[in-house]
Amino acid sequence: MMKSEGQKWGHNRTMALAVPTHGDRGGKMFKELRQAGFASGHPPAPPQSTPPLAISPVGGFALRNCGRWRPGRRIEKGGDGDEERLHLCDLTPAFGENCFFESILEIHLVSEFSFSTIMSFNAIDSSSLGVTSDNEDSDGLLIPLPARLIIVANFLPLHAVRNHTRGEWHFEWDEDSLLLQMKDGFPSKTEIIYVGSLKVDINVEEQEELSQMLLEEFRCVATFLCSHLQRSFYNGFCKRHLWPLLHYMLPISSGQSQIFDQTLFRAYISANRIFADKVMEAMNSDEDYVWIHDYHLMLLPTLLRKRLTHIKLGFFLHSSFPSSEIYKVLPVRDQLLKGLLNADLIGFQTFEYARHFLSCCNRLLGLDYRFKQGYIVIDYLGRIVTINIAPVGIHISRLERILNCPSTLAKIQEIEQGFKGKTIFLGVDDMDIFKGISMKLLAFEVLLQRNDRLRGKIVLIQIANPPRTMGKNVMETKMEVISLVKGINDVYGSPGYTPVVFIDYSISPHEKIAYYEMADCCIINALRDGMNLVPYEYVVCRQGTEEMDRHCLIHEVPKRTSTLILSEFIGCSPSLSGAIRVNPWSIQDVADGLSRASWMSSHERQLHHQKHYRYISSHDVTFWTRGFSKELERACKVNANQIYYRLGISLSFRVVSLSPNFRKLSISEVVSIYKRTTNRAIFLDYDGTIIPVSSASKVPSTALVSILNDLCANPGNTVFIISGRGRTTLDEWFCSCTNLGIVSEHGYFIRWTRDSSWESSPPFGINFKWKNTVELVMKSYTEATDGAYIESKESALVWNHQYADVEFGSCQAKELSNHLQSLLIDAPVLVHRGQNIVEVKPQGVAKGMAVEKILKQLSANGKLLDLIICIGDDRSDKNMFRSLNDAVARPSLAAPPEVFACTVGQKPSSAKYYIEDTDEVLELLSAIVETQNGSAPNE
Repeated sequence: MMKSEGQKWGHNRTMALAVPTHGDRGGKMFKELRQAGFASGHPPAPPQSTPPLAISPVGGFALRNCGRWRPGRRIEKGGDGDEERLHLCDLTPAFGENCFFESILEIHLVSEFSFSTIMSFNAIDSSSLGVTSDNEDSDGLLIPLPARLIIVANFLPLHAVRNHTRGEWHFEWDEDSLLLQMKDGFPSKTEIIYVGSLKVDINVEEQEELSQMLLEEFRCVATFLCSHLQRSFYNGFCKRHLWPLLHYMLPISSGQSQIFDQTLFRAYISANRIFADKVMEAMNSDEDYVWIHDYHLMLLPTLLRKRLTHIKLGFFLHSSFPSSEIYKVLPVRDQLLKGLLNADLIGFQTFEYARHFLSCCNRLLGLDYRFKQGYIVIDYLGRIVTINIAPVGIHISRLERILNCPSTLAKIQEIEQGFKGKTIFLGVDDMDIFKGISMKLLAFEVLLQRNDRLRGKIVLIQIANPPRTMGKNVMETKMEVISLVKGINDVYGSPGYTPVVFIDYSISPHEKIAYYEMADCCIINALRDGMNLVPYEYVVCRQGTEEMDRHCLIHEVPKRTSTLILSEFIGCSPSLSGAIRVNPWSIQDVADGLSRASWMSSHERQLHHQKHYRYISSHDVTFWTRGFSKELERACKVNANQIYYRLGISLSFRVVSLSPNFRKLSISEVVSIYKRTTNRAIFLDYDGTIIPVSSASKVPSTALVSILNDLCANPGNTVFIISGRGRTTLDEWFCSCTNLGIVSEHGYFIRWTRDSSWESSPPFGINFKWKNTVELVMKSYTEATDGAYIESKESALVWNHQYADVEFGSCQAKELSNHLQSLLIDAPVLVHRGQNIVEVKPQGVAKGMAVEKILKQLSANGKLLDLIICIGDDRSDKNMFRSLNDAVARPSLAAPPEVFACTVGQKPSSAKYYIEDTDEVLELLSAIVETQNGSAPNE
């Protein structure tokens, strides 16, 4: 095989191979196709493991790894009868690890014998995608899945039962657990470790022995929380504070249960720390991946990142996420947001939930998000945090196995006999305050009131799953539901007819599946919910199985139908576009949905069912697991080669991605070099560098002016203040500094000393007629944006939205920027969007260019610099740092000077050094002054 040539090709949406069936080589190749799982006539059954499809070199290159079978592949006889054509519909094979096929290009390759191969593809290099694994999914896609994965959740996917007679514990897998079902999404060689708590209390003396047994037999690491901590952590903080808030419930009552309890949050921290300990015990190396599940462990990413800065972390939130107006009432809102941001990948069920999270990060932490190659990312302290939208799927084959069980089939017959001739509406909900069961019952009552003909012909079977916790709200909700059921049955019931069948006890999976299969319509009208997979399960059960058809003596393929009534406020609603969507808060709307479902034609039910089943069967739990895992590996690769610095303590801990050469500026080192040098240049930004950003007064202090005057008094020093402020203001503030140079308006104006003239770049006389047009446009946006204002400079106009609403101001700034760019396309100006501003200024104006001009002028005057100190803190200063580095690196300089490019604050920067704050900047300048005055600096 010619692997080097084969690596030029990748994967394609469609491909057709014309393969000869005659001749030795042709026969051999066709035989290899058959061995790979293809046969003429009908598509083959999917093999358990398909070997790579290796075809001998054709036309100078080789074909490899044609992928596995999927529905749609077929082999047909050619028109001449001596060739067969292999159709690979939606094939995504991998011919090499660095390429893929994207667009269409028809290539004809002819071998030395009568053989032609026709392929539609376009080969392009995809090495940047980082596709290196040889694992393939069912579609032939290269999906790099981790070799070792640690799945962390509040509870382990285990059932635990104690034999009190023998005093022994018995454990078995919880087949209903999503965590267990996820395993089918990974290759068998992937080692999966579960970390979580057991749903039962274990005596301390038994914990060590059981821990070893669980690890050896189930690959589970148990986090044993004492009963008090478990109650405070789970029943307390999670269920009393987090869970209601994530479901949009505000603590508006002054009741004791509504007041934020700091002790419960401390329990939440303690529990997350125990989980972190167990995860670290389970890890073998830095190559292990960790996938954290749900809101119980929102602090875990921070605690793990603190112990292992390069840990590969993914977090998936199964719950909904509220808008910023709801979330920001939480007293510990910042800690939880920052906890999640220490993950590499954060997953949500829907874009709505992700959008709310992004809005919270923007409004509360000042973090912007952006789209990068189709992904949503947040730049957080130099790290890239990827946001993933991935709706969870269900395990279809498990449901089908239950459907085929004799006990399920028997229950189906029982339900069919018990409700013969009636239309069955089915509701399956947890018994809690957000599932809207009461609203559903009230709507069903309205339906019976309005439609006499439906009485006796329709029935609502409401299954209420036992609540996870029994609080006051749950008990009140249950009593209300029971009362409504009784009232409806008393008014509209009759002998042999019960309008509402309420099942408020635990039933077996076989019974529940039987109800799914027999229900004509499933209604889920939760007031607010995460994903809710009940509609998925219902549709799959209505699809049935061949075994069920044989049991029911059905010889023809039946017409499958199903009807869904879904709340607008559940995660699966956008995915099931054929469902009847209702506002659960409107009883009339829900009643109208029930009525529409009652009269819907069989043909319409069938069309909706087919559409839903196609989506659900192609987006099952395996699809979700592999998709998230692939995105996790990609997200981790983005941050893999970063150098991290550890900052903060406790929950304020974070890692900052900085250059390997980035380090703290040593004042003693600068002073020592200063002593040995003769000619020096010192460039100082103003706001945020020598004057704190938080300072109410921006006027320089007497002490600062004195320090600058002392620096300028040394004839070997060239000192410049480089600011974005106007020259009039700076001239007024520094009028007593005779030899101080000033650069104003980000480099447009330059003055070398107080008595010299101002220079401009571009030169004076440039046409500023564009300012009139720009000002008119900016005024219209200012009037429409509360809190925005315009700064008018001599060379520029700045639209500032610092005090406007964060999101609205940002949207207006983006629109204004686009508006101005299209308006000024032929004008010699630059439209720049910065931190809370949109600035329009002449082209060629920047702090970096001003620094280059100053350095060139000094060199032309014969002043060869030995030392350059440049300090700034803003985005505009990054340009200054880069220009300075480029200028001193030129080969024209015989002896490059010592350069200290320094940013204020430990953050990602183009500078090589950082200094803590403005106080330390003044400390540095004071130390230099003391040195040149002859006294030893205080170190």
